[in-house]
Amino acid sequence: MLKIQNLSKSFNKHTDNEINIFNSFNLKIQENKCTAIIGSNGCGKSTLLNLIGGSIEVDSGDIILKDKNISRLREEKRAIHIGRVYQDPSMGVSPSLTILENMSLADKKGERFTLKRLVKKDRISKYKELLSDLDLGLEDKLNTKVKFLSGGQRQSLSLIMAAMKHPDLLLLDEHTAALDPKTSAVIMEKTRELIKKYSITTIMISHNMKDAIAYSDRIVMLDRGSVVLDKKSVDVSERELIDIYRANLEIVA
Repeated sequence: MLKIQNLSKSFNKHTDNEINIFNSFNLKIQENKCTAIIGSNGCGKSTLLNLIGGSIEVDSGDIILKDKNISRLREEKRAIHIGRVYQDPSMGVSPSLTILENMSLADKKGERFTLKRLVKKDRISKYKELLSDLDLGLEDKLNTKVKFLSGGQRQSLSLIMAAMKHPDLLLLDEHTAALDPKTSAVIMEKTRELIKKYSITTIMISHNMKDAIAYSDRIVMLDRGSVVLDKKSVDVSERELIDIYRANLEIVA
């Protein structure tokens, strides 16, 4: 479904501060499955998502999504096929716009439109239906500006918007890291329901190993741009992940 082939990426090339993140990196992501990417800071997790999403360019190698090489496509072109939810609850929404306007923007992804003709009234009932699944009452606040919502409400809205067009791939970039534990648990459950409902192939970055196991089908641990563990989530324990994580930290030290 998603194939990453011979991917290489360095920063600050040809300087004393050159950092090599990936060198001929390969990974295959299974269709209709949720793959959790874990690892210590600097292991390449966020860089990998940024390379897939197109916010940074690859040095060499290929990113193939559903048999189409997207490694040279601009970010806005990839966004037609890829949904993304960020760590910051405000990054996936437009805080100055209303919930209705945000939903309308997401609904028009990949289309040409003007802000004057942004909202289609015949789509409002569909937006309310999608929002009602969150059980947060947002369907009754369509004209509320998003800046007045809580972090959890914003992230829930981001999640609905990212999945609205049933993307080929959903990228979750530590999307509960900025939330309190109770809200995080709610968002993770909503994430699971959404992925299952629309059968969306998902890559999820997480620092929470318990969540990574509970809410994914597969665990991939990175260390310095290499895969050090690749298992089905049901076959791995939190203790095993912590031991491998600590062992790699000791090697670096």
